[in-house]
Amino acid sequence: MTTILQINSAARSQGATSTLLVNELTAKLQQSNPGAQVVARNLQAEPLPHLDDSILGAFFTPADKRTAEQAAIAARSDALIAELQAADIVVIGAPLYNFGVSSQLKTYFDFIARAGSTFQYTANGSEGLVKGKQVYVVAARGGKYLDTPTDSQTPFLKTFLGFLGMTDVTFVYAEGLAMGPEAASAGLAEAREAIAAV
Repeated sequence: MTTILQINSAARSQGATSTLLVNELTAKLQQSNPGAQVVARNLQAEPLPHLDDSILGAFFTPADKRTAEQAAIAARSDALIAELQAADIVVIGAPLYNFGVSSQLKTYFDFIARAGSTFQYTANGSEGLVKGKQVYVVAARGGKYLDTPTDSQTPFLKTFLGFLGMTDVTFVYAEGLAMGPEAASAGLAEAREAIAAV
């Protein structure tokens, strides 16, 4: 059975365009994969803490030497990694905030990027260990940034996902959402056309 992991990373709990479109894309993927199981992870409703001394200490302390607090932190990371590894398809809602991803998505990335679990270093360089995933990223933007020097989000996401081994990545863009009703309508229509083609 196909498992779809849907990751919502908008800072807003209501009215986020990225969440709206991610829901539509997941529904479309369910139609293409009858019986697919959907696992939803809402990073706004279930926030992860930012990296600090305690989290880094937990990650870099051998399992048999961790304190109870460190073991709980590592277990949370391990659960997120297991959830990701179990998915066949990953759908990420990625609104553009100040030229980057949301802090919610960045903390999620920090919790799943673990040496020995999702990547490793070899004599030939790094190797991603999260393989065989089909990934979709829904990028919602107030302005129009695609194919311009100001789109730092797309290369970051490609680099990070690729570093973990996820190289089959399709982007769906909804741009111009804050540039007036006409531009917003056109941006949504373009995104929905891309979703329909999935």
